[in-house]
Amino acid sequence: MKTRLVNRILVVDDTEIMRDLLAEVLHNDGYQVDKAFDGIQAVEMVTHSQYDLVITDMHMPRQNGLITARRIRQLAPQLMIVMTDSYPDKLGDAASREGVIAVICKPFDLTELRNLMHRIEELMAARCKPVDKE
Repeated sequence: MKTRLVNRILVVDDTEIMRDLLAEVLHNDGYQVDKAFDGIQAVEMVTHSQYDLVITDMHMPRQNGLITARRIRQLAPQLMIVMTDSYPDKLGDAASREGVIAVICKPFDLTELRNLMHRIEELMAARCKPVDKE
């Protein structure tokens, strides 16, 4: 069995049903998942725990996803961040500037989510690959 590089994921969404659904799907796929109800709580959780991936909604009260991504990157620059939004085409450049590696459309398709997780695993494997010294 292949060792997973993404183990612990933080799911951030102010909509409880979306947060719980995403967390349940990821948990059922074998990931350890924590949940935050907004960006402020997410930043606090990243301060005190180590995650491999954060999946955050864009539109949340108190602190939107872009500000959340910016603050998380300041705390943990290596942490991968994915953003969810109902209109991802309008978010692309701004999200990229904040270090977001992908934006997925809400409501998300389970196949799309699983394909994204596979791509993230590949990206992490590439990051961990030793550099040949010649």
